Amino acid sequence: MGTTTTAAQRRGRGGRERILAAAARLFAAQGINATGMEQVAQEAPVSKRTLYVHFPTKSDLVIAHLKDLASSGVTLESVLTREDIPPRDRILGLFDLPVADEAPVRGCPFIDAAAEFPDPESTVHSYAREQKLRMVELVTALVTELGCHAPAALAEQLVTLADGAASRAMVLGEADYGRHARAAAKVLLERALPTAG
Repeated sequence: MGTTTTAAQRRGRGGRERILAAAARLFAAQGINATGMEQVAQEAPVSKRTLYVHFPTKSDLVIAHLKDLASSGVTLESVLTREDIPPRDRILGLFDLPVADEAPVRGCPFIDAAAEFPDPESTVHSYAREQKLRMVELVTALVTELGCHAPAALAEQLVTLADGAASRAMVLGEADYGRHARAAAKVLLERALPTAG
């Protein structure tokens, strides 16, 4: 004997996912601080009660959003963990800004979040910092694997280029702005690689 699903039950299912999807759209379109929790609930659509059951505070929602982005493979850092491409190509992949068709260029979501939550002790700023530190750890491992000289310093230079390129791409609205930083990164890598013989 089959069960029937009422309209109320259908609306209740997937509430968390709908909230995160709505938040992602709104945060990308207008920024985190300009987006209110009530607006997210309307966009989802869910009741405010459902929203606050899943995300008691806006910081909880923002961190869940950032974690969702981090695990989705659409951030700058995601290319660094891909084992199907060589280490050098992973590093240079940092300069290919992921942008959806006809979507505004948004740069790095972790930098954006840290800028909107400037208190270094806030949970959002702390999470963003963790992600940026993880990024440099991943690049350090890759340049070490390549045998580069001074891998820690080189990794800091490369991630600074990547973050700077992402920020300029967002400000200028140029999705392919990373090509300038990529050229500089290639020079840094060539100079740091051990010479043959």
